[in-house]
Amino acid sequence: MSISFGVIGINHGHVFGQVDCLLRAGARFTAFHAPEDDLAEAFSARYPEARRVADPRAILEDPALALVVSAAIPGDRAAIGLSAMRAGKDFMVDKPGMTSLDQLAELRAVQAETGRIYSVCYSEHFETRSTVRAGELVAEGAIGEVLHTVGLGPHSLSNGKRAPWFFERQRYGGILTDIASHQCEQFLFFSGTIEAEVISATVANRAHPEHPGLQDIGDIHLRTPRTTGYVRVDWFTPKGLPIWGDGRLTILGTDGYIELRKYIDVTGREGIDHLILVNHEGISRIDCSDTELPYGRQLLADIENRTETAMSQAHCFKAMELALTAQQMAEAGTEWQQ
Repeated sequence: MSISFGVIGINHGHVFGQVDCLLRAGARFTAFHAPEDDLAEAFSARYPEARRVADPRAILEDPALALVVSAAIPGDRAAIGLSAMRAGKDFMVDKPGMTSLDQLAELRAVQAETGRIYSVCYSEHFETRSTVRAGELVAEGAIGEVLHTVGLGPHSLSNGKRAPWFFERQRYGGILTDIASHQCEQFLFFSGTIEAEVISATVANRAHPEHPGLQDIGDIHLRTPRTTGYVRVDWFTPKGLPIWGDGRLTILGTDGYIELRKYIDVTGREGIDHLILVNHEGISRIDCSDTELPYGRQLLADIENRTETAMSQAHCFKAMELALTAQQMAEAGTEWQQ
């Protein structure tokens, strides 16, 4: 069975990774809706097999499409997902899957009511080979029981290249909702539980007064009954770094630790997905180049079999709940308080 999908909203570049993930797994891309002509032109050039439709209902009401994909402006994603599920479609969305706890509550209710899949593509896990390989090593007992994680998500602001919505708090959702949802999901994954809470959180605009809606740094402290975690995200990648951000993850266990230098090794080693394992047997660098990225394949199987192998629905929503709760906690008493 070949599963066909359509795309509604292409405002974030992550949409290319989402589409490629599904195409690699054997899905068929047939249609997309995007009101922005400039974005649509580049998108069509990359995926000429997909027709552009003027009305999203052409996708929502097409019985041949099982899945709707979106990387719309974050504040618009929940509404698209609700429409997709109510139309009988499964839904795969870029992070953040929503921008408020009220949106999350409605999405949870409609997902339970319809039985459709609402999947947030946390690309720093599902589309990053070193993260997937680290999960395999932890499952194999390479570092014992996980005790703590440190997730660092620095990004490049690329000022002058961002759309206006990127600087509007109500539309992008806040730095913790947006970027830190990646790290919240990985904290849950490596902790092996969704029984988690936010202990503390902060956000600030330290260096961009020309964009009062922007939060350029934030952090979160998390815990489960047996693990703790720290997250820091920011927009302070220096111009001298040749990529958008030196994203890292450290996983501490009772018998060792794993460090991921996901996108660059600033000590000079070439390539991406640098995984360093330190345990009682010594120090080793693990080659992740042959590690499978199973998310797309598993999601298509879940759509066909009505299973939860790519990610449980509870896990998907809990990661966003942590990020949204941290965002609300961090903004309390500030100019961003909603």
